[in-house]
Amino acid sequence: MSIYGLPRPTPWVWRLIIANAVVLLLLTALLPALVPSLVFQPDVVYAFRHPWTFLSYMFVHAGLWHLVFNMLILYSLGTRVEERMGSKTFILFYLYCGLGGALFSLGLAALQPGAVAGASAAVLGVAVAYAVFWPDAELMVFPLPWPIRARTLVIALLALDVVFGLLNRGDGVAHIAHLGGAAFGFLFFRLQLLAGPTRSARPRVAERPVMVPSGTRKAEQADTPVPRPRRRMEQEQDFITVETDRLLDKISRQGIASLTPAERKFLDEVSKRKRH
Repeated sequence: MSIYGLPRPTPWVWRLIIANAVVLLLLTALLPALVPSLVFQPDVVYAFRHPWTFLSYMFVHAGLWHLVFNMLILYSLGTRVEERMGSKTFILFYLYCGLGGALFSLGLAALQPGAVAGASAAVLGVAVAYAVFWPDAELMVFPLPWPIRARTLVIALLALDVVFGLLNRGDGVAHIAHLGGAAFGFLFFRLQLLAGPTRSARPRVAERPVMVPSGTRKAEQADTPVPRPRRRMEQEQDFITVETDRLLDKISRQGIASLTPAERKFLDEVSKRKRH
């Protein structure tokens, strides 16, 4: 299934973007004195005297570009992850990854001096979730002129955080917190795997979302039918059944207007198959 253009923001992705933008506006224009009490300080005494900072730091950004960068990634990847996880699980996962960033910063305070602020840890956890669900999805990342696979992108981001975290500690970027968010995200899926298959488990499919609008819409080309192994056909049928149930549940909860163009197309194709 391919996606052309930008997806419609899902409920919690939209709320998080608005919340982060409002907080930046308030702290910059009206309440700058509150910033020190909202960022996370990787110091045991300070952190446990200000326990709210384990979560509040995720909504405090160093400036407009810091906010835009984080929210662009959240919008591009988080929309699909929330659709896959469901809204309730998604927001809990997001906060859990952000908490992981704070705990990592606290445990490795010697490697990361200074306060920690921003949603990067939680957003990187969401990126890990995307790479787990769709590891071979191809993403267009500005300014690269070629697509890059989701799994490769996440590994590259983590590698950069490790290198800069060790070699350039005074650059003002919370590299350790980023690694903590990603580590907690990965741990979430490892624990699910150890717990055994769940009802929501479904075969992975490669998708090609675009992180920035390309300005063109590619025409679809019909593929020449080829024989498929029986097992592959059964897996495809299982995926179609599970995905159809998910979309019908989404319509019953949020209405048909909540469907993305790709989801509408998927249901149309399923309907056509059943009629023939």
